[in-house]
Amino acid sequence: MLFNSYIFIFVFLPATAFLFHLLRYKRFFRSSFVVLVAASLFFYAWWSPEYLVLLMSLILFNFGIAQAMFFAKKNNGRYLKVLLIAGIASNLAILSYYKYANFFVDNLNYFSGFNLTMATVILPIGISFFTFQKIGLLVDIYQNKIVELDFLYYSLFVTFFPQLIAGPITHHSEVIPQFKGLKNVSFDPICRGINYFVIGLSKKAVLADSIAKFATLQFNACAQGQHLDFLAVWSAALAYTVQLYFDFSGYSDMAIGLGLLFGIELPINFNSPYKSKSVIEFWQRWHITLSRFLKDYLYIPLGGNRKGNSRRYFNLLITMFLGGFWHGAGWTFIAWGALHGLYLVINHGWRSLINHFNIRFKEDDFIPNLSARILTFLAIVMAWVFFRARDLNTAGDMIKSMLGLNGFSLPSHSTSPCDPAITLAADLILLLITWTAPNTQELMHYTGPQYANTRQAVQGSENQKVWRPSLAWGLYIGSLFALSLMMLSRVSEFIYFQF
Repeated sequence: MLFNSYIFIFVFLPATAFLFHLLRYKRFFRSSFVVLVAASLFFYAWWSPEYLVLLMSLILFNFGIAQAMFFAKKNNGRYLKVLLIAGIASNLAILSYYKYANFFVDNLNYFSGFNLTMATVILPIGISFFTFQKIGLLVDIYQNKIVELDFLYYSLFVTFFPQLIAGPITHHSEVIPQFKGLKNVSFDPICRGINYFVIGLSKKAVLADSIAKFATLQFNACAQGQHLDFLAVWSAALAYTVQLYFDFSGYSDMAIGLGLLFGIELPINFNSPYKSKSVIEFWQRWHITLSRFLKDYLYIPLGGNRKGNSRRYFNLLITMFLGGFWHGAGWTFIAWGALHGLYLVINHGWRSLINHFNIRFKEDDFIPNLSARILTFLAIVMAWVFFRARDLNTAGDMIKSMLGLNGFSLPSHSTSPCDPAITLAADLILLLITWTAPNTQELMHYTGPQYANTRQAVQGSENQKVWRPSLAWGLYIGSLFALSLMMLSRVSEFIYFQF
């Protein structure tokens, strides 16, 4: 069941919201959460009923580990670290089996000449996200950030359907206090949630899915051995760049909107990343909660920047390498993560260099800022080619064409499966939106939960204003909703669902 489907919009969501708010109106507060957990489990089972047992088993297992850790803390911390390691190792082992077993067997056969066989393991949807969420919770218990855990709230924390499949990856401190303190939900968050959801739906249905066909045709052509010319390969790379932007931005908006419909503020996960002036800033704006998780639970435990620059750069490379591998069991994802690790090393090295020579750039210096944005954007586009390509050979061939190593000639008749000039024009129009238009949280003056570490990254003077609906705004949102519904005949999954 997709957020961008008729059955979700007109059946599942209204039924769930009506029953939830009815129970809260009757002051059956815990019962309303039971309904929300049940609805979330049904939502997950719609995708893959056979993996509902896996999800519920993991919920029970991790809750048991959590309770054992609380008990250990009351007994002088004996076996506390052992329990933490056992919990993390078990979660990672299950994730590794479902996500990487076939990858390891295939590569072992390729490099060793073995002929091992293994049935294809189907990846349970959302497992990468809720696994990280449960690991984060166990670490927080170990670090004394959590002193008790209610099973109902914990179950909803893991299964809450707006963020179950593709994030955001939330902290316990961001949502469970909201569950505990929630009473009747006022009209304001419901109204804001509807608007947020419609804006996200339009990004996905109208923009992302429209440009997707151009990216898919041209990337598939490259995968089949066709060598695209300079213009065609850039049109393909930029088409995927904007497709991924609006696809993930749309999902992130819809997740926040759905959370608000039930009175829950989810953290902002997407903050106009193509406006970044550095790769460091890009990762503060793109998939914010994943960046936060990798920093808090991988980069900092590895030593962060506390042991000198050489160790810092090594930690960055390892973190981004594993971050790329988390996205998918393939060498293209590993290459993408490693490339971003290299970008970050270069970025931090450059900052150290200009700080050493006491070089300062003013915030309003047009040329340096524009140059930084262009360079950052081009680096990100190059990396997206690896993220999207079928294999490394395809990605390498496309990168060569993008660099002009296959020639700069622009033939009079294109050999690409669709007109690259038209594609490039569409790319540029959509890119102008990403570079100049306010993002959804700026339009809605939304900052996320008060406990969120991501709040400072998006908080500004504009976000302090109170959003108010108006007749003109209502007509605008109504038109967006109608247009989006008309585009739902070609429903497609969100890109991040495959991770």
